[in-house]
Amino acid sequence: MKQSSEYLLGVSKTELERLRFQHSVWKSVTDRFFDRLNIQRGWKCLDVGSGPGFVSFDLRERVGDEGEITGLEPSEFYLERFKEQCVKKGWTNVKFIHGTAETAQLPERYYDLIFARWVISFVPDPERFLERLCSALRAGGVIALQDYIYDGLNFFPRGGAFDGMLDAVRAYWYSGGGDPDVAARIPSLFKKYDVRLIDYTPNCLAGDGSSPIAEWAHRFFTTHIHSMVEKGIITKDQGDAMWEDWLAHRKNPQAIFFSPIVVDMAGILL
Repeated sequence: MKQSSEYLLGVSKTELERLRFQHSVWKSVTDRFFDRLNIQRGWKCLDVGSGPGFVSFDLRERVGDEGEITGLEPSEFYLERFKEQCVKKGWTNVKFIHGTAETAQLPERYYDLIFARWVISFVPDPERFLERLCSALRAGGVIALQDYIYDGLNFFPRGGAFDGMLDAVRAYWYSGGGDPDVAARIPSLFKKYDVRLIDYTPNCLAGDGSSPIAEWAHRFFTTHIHSMVEKGIITKDQGDAMWEDWLAHRKNPQAIFFSPIVVDMAGILL
């Protein structure tokens, strides 16, 4: 992930609360992924772009006291929140690294599991990112990613200004050096780094305007439509029209929102 000052979605108390809610919405998807990976007690796990530790807490429950969790995170603000929670829980087997996959001094061939959710879509060089992570993974270890194919984003019925949101979000991602469809590249990159693909599962959540998944999207658009306008990706008039259309859909009991596709991707290092 980029340094926190450059992170597209920002670092703030507002973003912290959005991340907390995001985890509650997508937790069941990640939990099912972890179930399929058969994470064992005693495993050493690296959570890349751990943020305030929401996924790390779930991993810690799976690996137990005999395992080890390391949170790798470029934001000191999020790391401090993470550390505070670990102290409250009395956990002594959680480590913290302030940095990124590209810059941190990671141990060689050490981890049983390396996990990154919504990280590789933000990095400017996914190949370098994976290369660094694979060097820290033991032979036979698992690298697991969850990230986007953004195509799923939709709010039916179509025909209003929100129809342009998919293209706007894609341009927004690219403006920060990332790739909103990065999941399509992962199978070929795994092959390049001698990782055998064992899981490639797409997930799309849907619901009406009052559903948790629609609220998840609402918290994103509340902040980031304005940011798209500031970056010149869309005009203020376009942004206002998209927002009004979004609100109208949320009030329409017949409307159905579809999330972007989030793909579970895992492989074993040969």
